Amino acid sequence: MPVRHSAVPPGLTTLSREFAVAAGPFAPGHLGELTQVIPFELVDAALEETGCVQRRLRDLPSRVGVYFLLAMCLFPEVGYRLVWNKLTAALAGAGLEVAWPTAKALRDLRRRIGPAPVGRLFEVLTGPLAQPTTTGARFGRFRTVSFDGCSSIRLADSERNVEGFGPGGRGGCPMLELMTLVETGTRALIGAVFGPTDTGETAYASRPLHHLSPDMLLLWDKGFDANAFLAALTGTGAQFLGRIRSNRRTPVLARLADGSYLSVIGTVPVRIIEAHVTVTLDDGTAFTGSYRLATTLTRANRYPAAALVTLYHERWEHESAYYALRHTLGQGRPLRSCDPVGVEQEMWAQLALYQSLRTVMVEAAESRPGTDPDRCGFTIALQAARDLVVQAAGITTLPEASTIGVIGQRVLAGLLPPRRARVSTRKVRSPVSRYAERQDDGRPDRSRTVTRLDLTILEPANAQPLLPAASRDDRHTVHSQRRRHRILDLLHEEPDRPWRPRDIAARFGDITLETMYRQLNRWAANGLIHK
Repeated sequence: MPVRHSAVPPGLTTLSREFAVAAGPFAPGHLGELTQVIPFELVDAALEETGCVQRRLRDLPSRVGVYFLLAMCLFPEVGYRLVWNKLTAALAGAGLEVAWPTAKALRDLRRRIGPAPVGRLFEVLTGPLAQPTTTGARFGRFRTVSFDGCSSIRLADSERNVEGFGPGGRGGCPMLELMTLVETGTRALIGAVFGPTDTGETAYASRPLHHLSPDMLLLWDKGFDANAFLAALTGTGAQFLGRIRSNRRTPVLARLADGSYLSVIGTVPVRIIEAHVTVTLDDGTAFTGSYRLATTLTRANRYPAAALVTLYHERWEHESAYYALRHTLGQGRPLRSCDPVGVEQEMWAQLALYQSLRTVMVEAAESRPGTDPDRCGFTIALQAARDLVVQAAGITTLPEASTIGVIGQRVLAGLLPPRRARVSTRKVRSPVSRYAERQDDGRPDRSRTVTRLDLTILEPANAQPLLPAASRDDRHTVHSQRRRHRILDLLHEEPDRPWRPRDIAARFGDITLETMYRQLNRWAANGLIHK
């Protein structure tokens, strides 16, 4: 709609602009330029699919409520009425009649909508954003993604939240566990689940496995190497590279030329890489860290151990995604909802808003070939989006003669410099974080520039087992002499002995270690033996 001004005194100039909004009571339902990522049609479809469209047209239609929820997460520092004022500031300034609801009316609007349409909106927005030509998003033919959990999202300290999520931790507030699958090259969300913190990370990580595909390489930190989880993961066709526990025994099936070796975890054939990384700092000091990685990329000639250890550092992009979500977007504040249903609704809205900002940032980076999305500033994109909401700008059209909007232009104008090699101890200024105190890991107290990295691949210390290269087929042997009966008899003879698969395989001498592991795991699953 046009903006008109009356005559002005000499020496001043009159500025006018036109902007388009939805008609009638739907006009406050927008998100500035981000409305082009979350258009009216998408919101209407989500409401229709979940059965949450208003039964009669009011001053606060359901579509307006969805955009209000997103704006509520865009301005977490103010209350409902001030969020509404920001949505309607430009409309009221242009002389458009808009509703002025009370805070209670806005709370009732949230309850009427519920969490389902916002969750459906996130499902549509979620997914990898990098194109095949996007810089820094792939390792060979694989798109690099990562799993990680976050258990430091604080909730309002209400009685209903305590009942739904448990009592507060060290910070005194109930906590939410968030598990996400992230595209490391763009930090875009591919999937997300959340709930109470008393459910384990592996249980949460099993739920978004269906988002994985054979063209993905999954990175993870310690704690996801459970046998059942790895079996389910490999069933998706995706490859993985992750840290495993230092006390986990992995048999040496075959040594490889680069110092790694083939092994098996449960029933999954893997390759184990053990390495020391020595970091030299600008003040001359140095410290050494250890990596113990397992991967399904078993071809050492195509995927050298040193390249995989270097690639594993990409997993830390997930931490940057959580920092942007919790601290930059959420400003480190607890979620404002005081009941589990409201928490679910608010969390889906925050995740959808985060994904829409990442979408705009990646499009901006790809408009300038060779630009790594890592250099796009999330704070710049967030502040530009907030400005455009107040101005009601770019709701339906981009600036003239431009393929990207104002948010993308500001991001490109303020590209971050290439990342510096630096390191410091892991410490978070939050009373609810396990890293609130300095970690005694040899790292410097403050950030220091890294001048040199030395990588040493460690070969396995134990000798290669003298076992046959192929297992003997005993399916046509007398039933009582088959391998399963002989092994069960052996275990019954010495029930208190902690038998290792290698010892059993060496005892009989007609089976490979890998086959021995598979058979023992199958018998344990069937209840014939106990680990």
